[in-house]
Amino acid sequence: MFNDIGPLELVTLVVLAVLVFGPEKLPKVIQDVTRTIRKIREFSESAKADIREELGPEFKDFEFEDLNPKTFIRKQLDNDELGLKEIRNGFDLKKEMAEVTDAVHGRESETPSSGSSSSSAGSAGGTVDMTKKREKPAPEERPPFDADAT
Repeated sequence: MFNDIGPLELVTLVVLAVLVFGPEKLPKVIQDVTRTIRKIREFSESAKADIREELGPEFKDFEFEDLNPKTFIRKQLDNDELGLKEIRNGFDLKKEMAEVTDAVHGRESETPSSGSSSSSAGSAGGTVDMTKKREKPAPEERPPFDADAT
């Protein structure tokens, strides 16, 4: 709960508590605070038990921590039913980037690609011309119409 409190901060809190409550009342205040925290925990556990009882036996394994979005997503991604680990292991970013770089520079890639990114680029003889060349239309020909440009 208080994992990020350092020793200096803890000493500061103790000194502040002694100054505010005084050395005579401090043990009584600490007992009251711990009793209140204990009652809140008991109330929370009781509420969780009531909710589980109301949900029925099909939600017996329900964990309230799963209501936190980060925990829920992490638990779902760690679940191997979706096959995400196979997809993650089958994806080699360095290889894909090397293939794209080779295609842009007009070089043949060393390994044959099973992906569609270089197979469409390799259909025109393995090289891709990335330079802009304007073809002059014939005088009687109309220039091409670009609906997105208007």
